[in-house]
Amino acid sequence: MSTDDLPVDEPTDAAVGAERAKEATARDDEDAVDRADLVARAELLAEENRRLRGEYARARRTRYRRTALGLVAVGVVAIAGALVFPDARTVLFALGATGLFGGVLTYYLTPERFVAAAVGERVYDAGASNLAAVADELGLQDQRIYLPADATGSPRLFVPQRPGARLPDDRDGPIVTDEDARGLLLEPTGAPLFAEFERAVTGDPASTPAPLAGQLADALVEQFELVRGADPDIDPDGGRATVAITDSAYGPLDRFDHPIPSVLAVGFAVGLDRPVRLDVDAGDERADWLVTCRWETSDADEDEADATAANADEADAAVDVDR
Repeated sequence: MSTDDLPVDEPTDAAVGAERAKEATARDDEDAVDRADLVARAELLAEENRRLRGEYARARRTRYRRTALGLVAVGVVAIAGALVFPDARTVLFALGATGLFGGVLTYYLTPERFVAAAVGERVYDAGASNLAAVADELGLQDQRIYLPADATGSPRLFVPQRPGARLPDDRDGPIVTDEDARGLLLEPTGAPLFAEFERAVTGDPASTPAPLAGQLADALVEQFELVRGADPDIDPDGGRATVAITDSAYGPLDRFDHPIPSVLAVGFAVGLDRPVRLDVDAGDERADWLVTCRWETSDADEDEADATAANADEADAAVDVDR
């Protein structure tokens, strides 16, 4: 009998099943090891992120406190100099008191938490993307109209469904279903910022375009630190204000209700007490973005434009006389 004629043992179903179970168990063990390794790495990265954030906050606090100590040192030296130099005593005592007061104020007002601008931008970006998707799904126009506050509410952003839609009378929102005023009615991101601006500005916000534009531009740069530069160009007679924006801290300005254009539009809507239409365009070599606010003019705006032109003519005439 040849070897080919010998019977061959066929593997039983139980043996095949056991082999497959063993392979599956080995794969599960490998997957478990991989998952455990990934979890350990994630925990390590999270701990490293917490450590880096803590180091960053400590470094910022240390810088503030060093500044405070420097001011105190200047104050102490100035007071000591006042005792040594009687002739300059008044000036040195004033300088010393200023240094000591500034040092104490800086030390105790040192921020305990620092939030990077990128964090705020990412939070805003998610909300803006969602609202833009909703507007697209509803077939709304690429038009933004900022409405001043009425007697019962705050400023509103109206996104109409049709060109030339009537402005809504009911400000409750968020969806306006009136036949000739359909669209979205939202609270703009610039409304809380404008409220902070109102609390911080000396006196009341201006109610005419030119000085109001200057106040809002200064707030963007100095108060909120959202931009590095904001240069307004005003045409009161034409009902237009264009602000050239440089170095936005919140990325591109052409997204849905971006905080920087929004606070400008809300500011003009509230300050001038009339609806404002907003346009955002890419800038040129002088600026990154051009934010344009337009409103319906009135006789008061024309009078302001005439007065501005008259003042300019008088200034030119005075220069000519001096020459």
